[in-house]
Amino acid sequence: MELVQLSAIQAAARRLDGIAQRTPVEISRTVSELAGVETLLKCEHLQRTGSFKLRGAYNRIAQLDEAQRARGVVCASAGNHAQGVALSALLAGAEATVFMPEQAPLPKVEATRGYGADVRLVGATFDDAYAASLAWAEESGATYVHPFDHLDVIAGQGTLGLEILEQVPLAATVVLPIGGGGLAAGVASAVKLTRPDARVVGAQASGAAAYPESLRAGTPMALGEVSTFADGIAVKRPGPLALAHVSERVDEVVTVSDEAIARAVLLLVERAKQVVEPAGAAGLAAILEGHGTFRGPVVAILCGGNVDPLLLQRILQSGMFEEGRFFAFGTVLRDRPGALSGLLQRIAQTGTNVIAVSHHRMRTRLGVSEVEVELEVETRGHEHIDSLRETLDEAGYPIT
Repeated sequence: MELVQLSAIQAAARRLDGIAQRTPVEISRTVSELAGVETLLKCEHLQRTGSFKLRGAYNRIAQLDEAQRARGVVCASAGNHAQGVALSALLAGAEATVFMPEQAPLPKVEATRGYGADVRLVGATFDDAYAASLAWAEESGATYVHPFDHLDVIAGQGTLGLEILEQVPLAATVVLPIGGGGLAAGVASAVKLTRPDARVVGAQASGAAAYPESLRAGTPMALGEVSTFADGIAVKRPGPLALAHVSERVDEVVTVSDEAIARAVLLLVERAKQVVEPAGAAGLAAILEGHGTFRGPVVAILCGGNVDPLLLQRILQSGMFEEGRFFAFGTVLRDRPGALSGLLQRIAQTGTNVIAVSHHRMRTRLGVSEVEVELEVETRGHEHIDSLRETLDEAGYPIT
């Protein structure tokens, strides 16, 4: 199978000059200390449309002839590729039809429409939208712009690898998220064809990890289902072309949990002042978890920043819970005046901040004179939670 060559990536870089932004590389002392290795952040989430997808989409569409542009382009996407195709089509003077899952994040849907695309919401998963998009391409004659399994798309994504080598010439390891594999295929091609000694490591969400089995089998293997909140990398099956590139040019593929990704998103917001979507933080999560072989300097690609604010709120809360900075619990009180006040005084003695309190009197396990109280509190780590538990238990408030 033909793999993308360095000359194609260099040609894509010339094509993208003035279209794609040269995104910054940030040095993070905090991240480096936590990871135990010098780590730099490639802030591709600051790219136009909020992700790397513009690179591959524009490189594909810009090479269409006039007749192909007149028939328009079509794609399927969970969101980021949709925006990349929509803007690229707008810049190239072609109409874009974009198929997205019905539950695609609203900000991504509206942004895609904002770039002038005809957005059609179909099915519950990316695969449903993908099937509908293929049918539309057959019916309409529009050119299909695949999110990851096309040489022009892979070459476009590879321009990100060239940038990294220019900005961090001594980079020893590049770590990036993997969904369908287009980013990994492109960046790994640029890196390994220029600096064969540098390592490229891919990170998949453990609930959507199709690559490990596909690499073992030597052919794309489909997952029965995907379960991850990192929608940008929630792909059931790698493409054969992307898989061939990853097999040949990516040194290692590791998996990370949603909890680890949530912690990485929280760290980026708090310490690096960067808002990154879950899929975009998967590579950093792998570094922080110590999965894989990471010789420094390490460059972590933050490849997307299009996150729904409501999802971000849940992610941050989940990350705080994992770090012991948020705790939710219940206990049972006698239903009499002053009972709640006594409980809150005990909690205050531990230096714990109460965020929310709710009462329940009608649950079947409660006695007639009992009330269940549920509380959400801010804590300062797991040791603080243990101290809170011990204090309340000694005072006669068993925690559930």
